[in-house]
Amino acid sequence: MRTKSTGQKKINIVTLGCSKNVYDSEVLMGQLQANGKDVVHEDRGDIVVINTCGFIDNAKEESINTILDYVEAKNRGEVEKVFVTGCLSERYKPDLVREIPDVDQYFGTRDLPLLLKHLGADYKHELVGERMVSTPKHYAYLKISEGCDRPCSFCAIPLIRGKHISTPIENLVLEAQKLAAKGVKELILIAQDLTFYGLDIYKKRALGDLLKELVKVDGIEWIRLHYAFPTGFPEDVLDIIREEPKICNYIDIPLQHINSKVLKDMKRGTSHEKTNALLDKFREKVPNMAIRTTLIVGFPGETEENFQEMKAWVKAQRFDRLGCFTYSHEENTTAFVLDDDVPQDVKDARVEEIMEVQSQISWEKNQEKVGKTFRCLFDRKEGNYFVGRTEFDSPDVDNTVLVPAENIYISVGDFAEVKITSAEEFDLIGELV
Repeated sequence: MRTKSTGQKKINIVTLGCSKNVYDSEVLMGQLQANGKDVVHEDRGDIVVINTCGFIDNAKEESINTILDYVEAKNRGEVEKVFVTGCLSERYKPDLVREIPDVDQYFGTRDLPLLLKHLGADYKHELVGERMVSTPKHYAYLKISEGCDRPCSFCAIPLIRGKHISTPIENLVLEAQKLAAKGVKELILIAQDLTFYGLDIYKKRALGDLLKELVKVDGIEWIRLHYAFPTGFPEDVLDIIREEPKICNYIDIPLQHINSKVLKDMKRGTSHEKTNALLDKFREKVPNMAIRTTLIVGFPGETEENFQEMKAWVKAQRFDRLGCFTYSHEENTTAFVLDDDVPQDVKDARVEEIMEVQSQISWEKNQEKVGKTFRCLFDRKEGNYFVGRTEFDSPDVDNTVLVPAENIYISVGDFAEVKITSAEEFDLIGELV
């Protein structure tokens, strides 16, 4: 059993889920740090705050298991208090209080001032843009809005995060300046929906206006766009991506499906034809853009014919990056009234089929890069390699560039020109130019 200290308690923030949760944890840690608290991220601490994910079944299971692990540690005397915040506790607080009562307190996604109060800290409104960054120091997430107004029938995010609220451009520029002053070179723009940005406060889609201001920030060299919704995509953004060298020729646009009936049932506001027209526009405006997407298989009513249509479409579109997930039947979503009629083993098999197709596409696209030189940003040293990325790759989810570490040295966070000498499905191997 740990001996209780009479000094200041160390607060350990544990983050689960997506990059939006990472950002929220960083804001929490920044507030605690400004209050003079001893705070760490995913390390040992006397007090544990678990920032949970509650989006789909696998994420919920991971969050619950993590809570149970820390409750057991508390019961063994290894930690003194366990607090839970984030999406899972926002969505299921009454159930969690009943099922796991040994947690000291549960908080929702917008309860930051209350959580801080329980941690003996005051919420400081003046800390615009201040965070304790938990990613490697050369890149950081920039959350440009909270919540979502989209009606997607499978998605619980609006239930958890509420309505869309944009952060003013001047606040985001200030935050970017502060990050650049700390050595951040790459900004990864995140939101539940990037393309809705600005409609609430500027009465127009203002993602392009935001990008024009962010590229002016000294020290920021790459700006990357994540989570753009396809319906109503602001086409001026494509012109800005093409014209501004700081903005990566990369976009993450979750398309979810291609069959028009399934898209209608998903309430995505688009169709097979409209989706292809948008992708054609992307490639026309930014010819060398890397397009990342995510797909859902096994949505209620998805037939084998619907799935084969999607598989053929993936082969035809040849996306640069692709993730595929099985449909999760989420209570209180509008799709919950539908019959979850695709068996789990069929869903799993369909994911495997799509990813097998994508693996071959990725291998072929990577072979085309052999002999070419790319500017790469290096994230870490791993074993016998320095590990970097091109502008076409986001950290943790996309391809990497491996440079053998023998007889060379690359500083983490530095850019370097790399000639690709060989390639695998999801890795490029190269040498410094």
